[in-house]
Amino acid sequence: MFRGKFETTIDVKGRTSLPAKFRDVLFETFGDERFFITNSNPVRLGEGVYSSGLVVYPYKEWLALEEKLMVGTGLGLSSAELAAVKRRIVAPAIECVADKLGRVLVPPHLRKSAVLEREILFVGMLNKAEIWSQAEWEKVCRQDEQNFPIDSPVLAELGL
Repeated sequence: MFRGKFETTIDVKGRTSLPAKFRDVLFETFGDERFFITNSNPVRLGEGVYSSGLVVYPYKEWLALEEKLMVGTGLGLSSAELAAVKRRIVAPAIECVADKLGRVLVPPHLRKSAVLEREILFVGMLNKAEIWSQAEWEKVCRQDEQNFPIDSPVLAELGL
């Protein structure tokens, strides 16, 4: 599973390095070096203010997501919401394979939507990873502190 937070950079052409641990997870846990990069769900930071990063889906996880979205029923989404999810998540997705040095090219449309400039982070989220600009990540973390379920019985059940 993807765990940890890794700071790195992205150059003006969109080249960055997938952390070695994440490359290992792709192959050892998910059995494939291929992956997809796309927009993440927007994170609400306040009234009308949102932040967004990117998501790295292992190939098999992406195919499972596509299957669910193709069927569409039972997701609890209206047809308009389902179409919006497809436009935001599926349409911009790109299939990738890191080169021998672990480098991957993030295309301009994804860099722009996630405001990726120089300093970026790869963040493990178990079955997927996220890519954030340092500045956007700090905003999201501040919001997470407000959203964190303090004294939650669910967290207690999980042992957290």
